[in-house]
Amino acid sequence: MIVLGIDPGTANLGYGIIEATGSRLREVDHGCVTTLPNASLPERLAEIHAAVTELIALHRPHLVGVERLYFSRNAQTAFGVGQARGVVLLAAAQHTLPVREATPNEVKSAVAGYGAADKEQVSRMVQVILGLVRRPSPDDAADALAIAICTASRERLAGSLGSATRDRSAIAPIADAGPSPFERAVREAVARDGGARVRARSRA
Repeated sequence: MIVLGIDPGTANLGYGIIEATGSRLREVDHGCVTTLPNASLPERLAEIHAAVTELIALHRPHLVGVERLYFSRNAQTAFGVGQARGVVLLAAAQHTLPVREATPNEVKSAVAGYGAADKEQVSRMVQVILGLVRRPSPDDAADALAIAICTASRERLAGSLGSATRDRSAIAPIADAGPSPFERAVREAVARDGGARVRARSRA
């Protein structure tokens, strides 16, 4: 199984391709697509789409793994990630490729063992897992390889990377399984309180 991992961004988009054979993971290619800072946003997105399309045609992946959109303190960065992510999803859809997604913390947990790992720790673990002579660079490419590793590992366990219910930014939101235990407890408490008030008024 060939997995294309993408760390989306409009200025720098990291990519990493790995091959999963049984429990063995092998690095195929990695790098970074860098767009010109003086190019317009449409031009940057067109360049990203062309590059991702070329990667798909060259390596013929079975799956595409991409970082899931999440809330960021820097809104401008979040918008850039979302726009680049949309172009990646379009390229995957045009080639009828299934897409899996993961948050940065999920990727770090899958690769380094905990969600608070820094970039150096993630890069080092990617090197160890893939048996690379040196750490992958730049950081965007290392992150993309980590996303590919996370995607392949979760896929082997037959657990595609899901997303929260009602999350409209997610690729495939899971079906609504009803209220959570917390939500049920709140509703029951409100119902009990309302019933008590009705009984109190009837006695008055």
